[in-house]
Amino acid sequence: MVRVHVVVRSADPLTLAGLVGQLGAQPRIQVSTGGQTAATEVVVVGADRLTQELVGELRAAAAEFGAPVVLVADGVTEGELLAAVECRVVAVVPRASATGGRLAHAVLTAAEGGGVLGPELVGGLLKHLDRIQRDLLAPRGLTASGLTTREIHVLRLMADGHDTAEIGVQLCYSERMIKNVIHGLTRRLNLRNRSHAVAYALRAGVI
Repeated sequence: MVRVHVVVRSADPLTLAGLVGQLGAQPRIQVSTGGQTAATEVVVVGADRLTQELVGELRAAAAEFGAPVVLVADGVTEGELLAAVECRVVAVVPRASATGGRLAHAVLTAAEGGGVLGPELVGGLLKHLDRIQRDLLAPRGLTASGLTTREIHVLRLMADGHDTAEIGVQLCYSERMIKNVIHGLTRRLNLRNRSHAVAYALRAGVI
């Protein structure tokens, strides 16, 4: 059985011991309280609440381990969640419901590239993203992917196998304009070539 390597951190010895005990009893999880190792896949951080001091600790842990973080804390608000997400937090488990099973689910989901958030946190996060799209991105002609509507149209046609001239005809732009659009988005997003640009758009879910 492949086991997920987890590092547990907490400033409170009782919280640390509780998390280590809960996770250590899970057959698919291997727990450590030490420093960074090449095998570290998920970091679990326990605290009473998400304070500014803890955000600093989360940021340091993200830099140290480069791994997704599962946060075990109570009363995380929408604004605090946004700060936590910037520190690679992908799952939040309230302390009162941090059973071995729920912790294991959060850790295994994080290791697979997913996330675990309560409905109230997901709703708040989606509202915040909607405000960003409406107030910041849309007035500049951008989407959440960092691409403009015109760039998305060009990339969709590129993905369908059309060349520059054909794209220009379909979108009623000159061939030079299409080349400028492609050059602009590849340079702005640090993409290597057209294939890389199409792959970026596919991963972003816009084509």
